[in-house]
Amino acid sequence: MPAPIPRQSLSSAVAERVRDKIVRGEYREGEQLPQDAIAVGFGVSRIPVREALRQLEAEGLIKIIAHRGAMVSALSPDEIGELFEIRALLEGEVLRLSISGLTEADFQKAESILSTIDKALKDEENVGVWGRLNSQFHSALYSRANRPHFMNLIQMINNNGDRYTCLQLYLTRAFERASEEHHKILSFCRKREVSAACELLDRHIRHAGQGLKEFLTHQRRFGSAIPHTAKTSYPPQTV
Repeated sequence: MPAPIPRQSLSSAVAERVRDKIVRGEYREGEQLPQDAIAVGFGVSRIPVREALRQLEAEGLIKIIAHRGAMVSALSPDEIGELFEIRALLEGEVLRLSISGLTEADFQKAESILSTIDKALKDEENVGVWGRLNSQFHSALYSRANRPHFMNLIQMINNNGDRYTCLQLYLTRAFERASEEHHKILSFCRKREVSAACELLDRHIRHAGQGLKEFLTHQRRFGSAIPHTAKTSYPPQTV
């Protein structure tokens, strides 16, 4: 049983934990989220759970349906495609604003995260953390843009997409391309090659979105639920 959450900011803490479980795929799309079970599991009352679920509904991660309660929302392939288009626009602008202010400490932080990502990609037990590490890498490069509202929007979009991205990477085995593009983006940022970095980031995000859209279309066309991190065969494709 997880340790009870401290009483300070209970609803935010509950929202963070539930959000994490959704992103990791522990709560799957279409799965119901009973308030009583969550309250017991986290050692809190139903009130902060109810507030947390409302927050997650505003983020698009869950839907609250009358007489049925809360359930994890399911994104259509077209919605996934649109989210990645928005990501490409927002993140390209934030990276453009950030590059000139990045310090050597920022580059070292991004490089350290990349090293952790490369190791995690080789360990199939770490599927659930891939999306989070990917977001941390990109955030390190965006850190000098001074655009907190942009970053909040980007994080909200990532929360919706990451629960699919890590599984798509796992099933399509698209590790090498993702890693290679990350290292190239970092290299362009170090050299202050703004246009090259932003153009590659745009292709990187849009290609990942297209791959994920195709992945979801395939899964749902053949009646397959989005799986947990168990090993599953799937036709390889490049992301």
